[in-house]
Amino acid sequence: MTDHLTVEQRGLRESATFDRNTIAAIQRAAQTGIYDIRGWGAKRRLPHFDDLLFLGASMSRYPLEGYRERCGTDVVLGARHAKYPLRLQTPVTIAGMSFGALSGQAKEALGRGASEVGTSTTTGDGGMTPEERGQSKHLVYQYLPSRYGMNPDDLRRADAIEVVLGQGAKPGGGGMLLGQKISERIASMRTLPQGIDQRSACRHPDWTGPDDLTIKIQELREITDWEKPIYVKVGATRTYYDVKLAVHAGADVVVVDGMQGGTAATQDVFIEHVGIPTLAAVPQAVQALQELGVHRTGASAVPGEGAVQLIVSGGIRNGADVAKAMALGADAVAIGTAALIALGDNDPRYADEYAALGSAAGFYDDFQDGRDPAGITTQDPELAARLDPVKGGHRLANYLRVMTMEAQTIARACGKAHLQHLEPEDLVAITIEAAAMARVPLAGTQWIPGTSR
Repeated sequence: MTDHLTVEQRGLRESATFDRNTIAAIQRAAQTGIYDIRGWGAKRRLPHFDDLLFLGASMSRYPLEGYRERCGTDVVLGARHAKYPLRLQTPVTIAGMSFGALSGQAKEALGRGASEVGTSTTTGDGGMTPEERGQSKHLVYQYLPSRYGMNPDDLRRADAIEVVLGQGAKPGGGGMLLGQKISERIASMRTLPQGIDQRSACRHPDWTGPDDLTIKIQELREITDWEKPIYVKVGATRTYYDVKLAVHAGADVVVVDGMQGGTAATQDVFIEHVGIPTLAAVPQAVQALQELGVHRTGASAVPGEGAVQLIVSGGIRNGADVAKAMALGADAVAIGTAALIALGDNDPRYADEYAALGSAAGFYDDFQDGRDPAGITTQDPELAARLDPVKGGHRLANYLRVMTMEAQTIARACGKAHLQHLEPEDLVAITIEAAAMARVPLAGTQWIPGTSR
């Protein structure tokens, strides 16, 4: 009789510690003897921007009329030391994703989309392609520990240089590019054997601390005749100290990448258990900049002159996320996963092909396998040909415009004439964890957990 009872009728409960996902992971590890690799960033529920709300204007503050009163979105990045800082029309930028991880068509589409709305894109590991440089009005060149594809000529051809010390999905760890994605062209650009798995270094080979970083930044400035802004990118961990050291080393811009970010492939155990949420990292970074007097809200910082800009990445999805990051003190944001989705990744029209790969549209995260049906995270010529760079670029541009307009809508509702006028005072949190991390009051109270307020 009991054989026909449902799980609920039999009173069976799933273990909170050994749930079905954990059991499946143990079984897979026991069967294969290798750890799981994937992209997509942390999937666990973490305090995020959804846990914050804006206080719109009413009587104590007056909102701006959307059709008659301007709300600025422009941002200047890198004026601290560079002769030619980046002047962008929107604070939403494209994060570094390599040619190798992405197809050539995808990299071209990112450049087209970013240029259409007046923002920047970033090379990622592995060097600069002519297609990407040709279609990117503002191109940031990443200088990574691997030095794959790096050469001084490309440094000079870039519009800014980003020294990568860590990434949100794997702070303290290196990336992976499996052999099936190392084509003849990529092997040539990276000086690697074709078809052989490649693991990027976790730290730069020619320095061991901040003093060496100072020397390296000086070297990069001399190579580029002090023309290019120098970014320093860190994975969110000990953010307060890392940001201070980056500023002391001479950075014009600091990029902080939270653990919800991660288009690059790495170990699942790394993605889910190393780093801190984006929401927790932003106030730490802002505090460091303010104490050094180089944040745009600081007493001694002069925007466009002495200020150091903060770019935040890791799980940015919409205009509300943009506005919340900027209210907490960011000058701009960077998107990666969202940009790939805008190009057409995880598109339901490829549902049957995702199913054949053992995945589904909306869940596909095996970017490292090189079998992406959308032609974005692959080096297979037939699959890559599915992505039209012109159409993909236009889709991305549409998405960036929508994000910018959404952020403007929120800023106007708070009575702000520019996105950079948003401030922590405009925010409240709906959970104790988010209130403590973001350092804003719990909604309906004046209480910020962890402080005397």
